[in-house]
Amino acid sequence: MKISTKGRYGLTIMIELAKNEGEKPLSLRQIAADNDLSEAYLEQIVSPLRNTGLVKSVRGAYGGYKLAKPSHDITAGDVIRVLEGPIQPVEGIEDEAPAQRELWIRIRDAVKNVLDTTTIQDLADHSDDPFTSDAYMFYI
Repeated sequence: MKISTKGRYGLTIMIELAKNEGEKPLSLRQIAADNDLSEAYLEQIVSPLRNTGLVKSVRGAYGGYKLAKPSHDITAGDVIRVLEGPIQPVEGIEDEAPAQRELWIRIRDAVKNVLDTTTIQDLADHSDDPFTSDAYMFYI
């Protein structure tokens, strides 16, 4: 399964909103500027996130977007499914030979598990400093 820029940027929006949780709404202009992304593209991505109840918009001079529910209640899988569709490594899995079908099912289930157990809060809390992250500490 390949995650497109739509899914990656959608996660970026959600992470930025989680980092701003409890504060005033965050504009897409600010998110775009902070992450060197296209504001117009973010506007296209935020629409399905709003329509499915993951984010809410706030109108007005100080408007923008906020998470529609707590960041610990939204998973990466929620976001990816809205923007990318169902999680499956290959098309036509039912037509595969049994051994191959089993492999694709195991891969699909592993990916689903990671996406469904990783919250937006987990991603927002993750340090951008590689010298303090768990991954770096693991390799020392």
